[in-house]
Amino acid sequence: MENVTRSEAVTEGVRVSVEARYSPDHSDPRRSEWFFLYTIRLTNEGTETCQLLSRHWIIRNGAGKVEEVRGPGVVGEQPVLEPGDQFEYTSGCPLDTPFGSMEGTYQMVREDGRGFEAEIERFELREPRALH
Repeated sequence: MENVTRSEAVTEGVRVSVEARYSPDHSDPRRSEWFFLYTIRLTNEGTETCQLLSRHWIIRNGAGKVEEVRGPGVVGEQPVLEPGDQFEYTSGCPLDTPFGSMEGTYQMVREDGRGFEAEIERFELREPRALH
């Protein structure tokens, strides 16, 4: 059974669901390199169209070191979500410890120009055999 961690948050009608898992194929623990894949599904459960403009990640390793990442879009896209639409993508995160966490926000804008931040609830990154 695959060791998956999950989180979910809803902000102004936008649901952000996350599933994260350890990727042994991309990791080399002997070199203190652990790699995690996460799949995110954004669902517009509201009544207004919105677009994802940018992302802000807060990444913590197992030693408490914090890294912040900001950038436009996700996986090279700035998806527009009409009511009922979903957008899903998979990306990855390297850590120098066998466990950590990620959380953050997506900067969203509605058709009328009103912006808001959709929460990405904290999710754990952990190598299945890691004790913490």
